[in-house]
Amino acid sequence: MSCAACATRIERRLNKMTGVTASVNYATGTATIDATPPISAEHVGNEITAAGYTAEPATEARPALAGTGNDDGAVADLRRRLFVALIAFFPLADLSVMFAIIPSTRFHGWQLLLTVLAAPVVCWSAAPFHRRAFTNARHGGASMDTLVSVGVLAATLWSLHTMYLRPTRTETPTGVWAAIWSSDSIYLEVAAGITAFVLAGRYFEAKAKRTAGSALRALAELATHEVTVLTRDGREITVPTTELGHGQRFLVRPGETIAADGIVISGTSSIDTSAMTGEAIPVDIAAGAEVLGGTVSLTGRIVVETTAVGPDTMLSGMIRLVEQAQQGKARMQRIADRISAVFVPFVFAIAALTGAVWLLLGGGTDRAGAAAIAVLVVACPCALGLAIPTALMVASGRGAQLGIFIKGHQALEATRDIDVVVFDKTGTLTHGRMSIVDITVPDGIEKSEVLRLAGAVEAASEHAVATAIAEHARRHTELPTAESFEALPGLGARGIVQGKHVLIGRPQLMSQHGLTTPTALEKAHDHHTRSGHTAVFIAVDGAIVAVIAVADTVKESAAGAIARLHSQGLRTLMLTGDNQHTAHAVAEQIGITETAADLLPQDKVSTIAQLRAQGHRVVMVGDGINDAAALTTADLGMAIGAGTDIAIAAADVILVRADLNTVPDAIDLAHATLRTIKGNLAWAFGYNVIAIPIAALGWLNPLIAGATMAFSSFFVVTNSLRLRRARTHRG
Repeated sequence: MSCAACATRIERRLNKMTGVTASVNYATGTATIDATPPISAEHVGNEITAAGYTAEPATEARPALAGTGNDDGAVADLRRRLFVALIAFFPLADLSVMFAIIPSTRFHGWQLLLTVLAAPVVCWSAAPFHRRAFTNARHGGASMDTLVSVGVLAATLWSLHTMYLRPTRTETPTGVWAAIWSSDSIYLEVAAGITAFVLAGRYFEAKAKRTAGSALRALAELATHEVTVLTRDGREITVPTTELGHGQRFLVRPGETIAADGIVISGTSSIDTSAMTGEAIPVDIAAGAEVLGGTVSLTGRIVVETTAVGPDTMLSGMIRLVEQAQQGKARMQRIADRISAVFVPFVFAIAALTGAVWLLLGGGTDRAGAAAIAVLVVACPCALGLAIPTALMVASGRGAQLGIFIKGHQALEATRDIDVVVFDKTGTLTHGRMSIVDITVPDGIEKSEVLRLAGAVEAASEHAVATAIAEHARRHTELPTAESFEALPGLGARGIVQGKHVLIGRPQLMSQHGLTTPTALEKAHDHHTRSGHTAVFIAVDGAIVAVIAVADTVKESAAGAIARLHSQGLRTLMLTGDNQHTAHAVAEQIGITETAADLLPQDKVSTIAQLRAQGHRVVMVGDGINDAAALTTADLGMAIGAGTDIAIAAADVILVRADLNTVPDAIDLAHATLRTIKGNLAWAFGYNVIAIPIAALGWLNPLIAGATMAFSSFFVVTNSLRLRRARTHRG
């Protein structure tokens, strides 16, 4: 598909089939089809082929990825064609106009010079338009490509006829306007200008379209491709993940990705679940625990029995959620679909009628041909093609200064009636990494000494809590080496540091060693637990001497950003896979009054879907892989730029900086960009409404028509450039 009209044509044709309801999305290159028997995928494919296009079914394993496979090549091809068109356009714009208006400037071979300059543009740069126009005509249709192709060819052929087959003038009339109105019909600069302007619009559109499938591809790549299966006789066999069956047992070694959803049969490990839940703290698991495909085993060797494989896993479900959310069309896109379906036939009808009327009125072939070409040229959709891409380009530049990147016009439309802003917690409102928030020791105990001993033991561990303690300790002192280190999965760790026996971990670990907790430390531990912190006891030589609390700390900008959103009348909500205690502690600290905790990715999607079903317009702000489906389900998805590639690909707006003030800033910039696009489209449509009748009346020489077409595009670009001065609430 080359433009929105293609999607409209396919959609209309499919919906004419009995028992078929279809929606075609040009941006993602996918069609979503509901069909009743005996209609099959083969029938649908044949109908699409008959319309002049190609299609192939998406698969469960890699849904909707085929349509975006060669986008990089398409963008590069458009860039090369645009470069050639621009190189030729500028000399053509000078020479073609000069030779047409001032005959005295012509020299021997001037026709050949113009032909050589125009040929690469008309024959190669514009080739995609000609090819699609031919395909459309062969199947009885027309699109914007048809209008561009006919406009380019008409201007070129008429110019060649004028240069080589008609007698040339030798005198230039007195006066500028007289010279222009009596100029020869040489419009090669018009042909090159149309090609260059439309290619520019297509190039920027293709760059934006290229990202449409990247979230799906990145999610699919989370899955491991091979798995070590355990046979009944205990042998280990490596097979493709696609061959893994329900109820089979497989081995997961430290550092490996878990291949499917299942239950741990034996072994212990710490599991990095950030891909699925977004939480930074690894989960300690043992026999009987449930694990999800796409998560990573960090420490131990475990055996898992599958409970869901292939398309039934939660990872595959997330892929489907993202795909389904991307199927929706933006309101502007739907309007463009409807307009393009009637605009092209309308222009051709007006051009043909114009030529016929001028011939009937005795205007002669020159006058009739010039008027018809003027209609085609002045109606070429350069301004329409540039209206949205140029505004997005300038907004992206301005956004870069503010730490914001807007990916598409669907994001802009969504900002109109926003009333709820939903935040992920870990990595979005918080830093996404553990750090020490407090060290409590009884009187007479040195904090620095406790930290030195604890840091030495934890330096040998890979656990997130251990890493936080060790890193904090290193910033304050040099750590000795711990001897006889032992990790105690699910409980803590122990080791000997310079002859002292150090034990670090949960209350259960202290109880197992028969240690009594001082009342002050017991109270400190309970306080931190209620506050959502992770608290561990430190024991040295058989006595508990400290409580160290670690937590994922809140970003400094969070409270201010939430206050700004509230001042704008927006409701805020926090969703997290973390526990209730931690969620409420963070929410209270930053001023959010509504929270939902212990959520899986599909729960976040359900919450956002419920809000939308209640009539709310929802912004989702997140950073993790687990946020991808929620980001695409919301009316507007905003991803923290320091987050995962998958979240960034799934979102509509990227917040480059970690400063959460960019959330209200992004909304302000999106509003300004939307106003600019509306102005651009109003001008582009209004220009055609006014210019086409003027051209049909013969008041526009094709040369002037080309100039007005260029001016229309210039106006759109200039109006878009005003966004460089767009100011946000903070100035």
